[in-house]
Amino acid sequence: MAKRSLSDPKHDSLRQQGILNRRPQTVTDELFGQREFFDAHDLVQVKYEMLRRVQKEGRPVSTTAAAFGFSRPSYYQAQSAFEQAGLAGLIPRKRGPKAAHKLTAEILEFLQKHASRMLRCGPRNLGDLVQQRFQRLVHPRTIERALARSQKKRRRRRSKR
Repeated sequence: MAKRSLSDPKHDSLRQQGILNRRPQTVTDELFGQREFFDAHDLVQVKYEMLRRVQKEGRPVSTTAAAFGFSRPSYYQAQSAFEQAGLAGLIPRKRGPKAAHKLTAEILEFLQKHASRMLRCGPRNLGDLVQQRFQRLVHPRTIERALARSQKKRRRRRSKR
């Protein structure tokens, strides 16, 4: 496998896109060691070649997955993602919640009302109020972020007028 410098523009681009393989050294397949076209740092390319090897060349899943730095379950996840979404399915997705799922519109309105009334009321006290009223445990930092977002939105609305 050809070594690249740490400030390689391609690697910077892969990192920004979220498709930089964090473990390129685990890719031991001969294609990635012989030819410069094949880049073990490109996670999408590595997954695609792994799938191609099994599907088109009939290689065993276990040994092929290991040669590409993956486990058998990871192979099957990649295969399923590829079958459902094509090449785009091989791009990793961000994990975890995509939005503030604990703070409904009703809870956010409640927080805004109490935060503006009680200027000294900190996020921890607001969290206690939310737990008493809605029986939902919300971390103080989540409350801080939600209130900061809502203040930004209000400022934007005012500036557009």
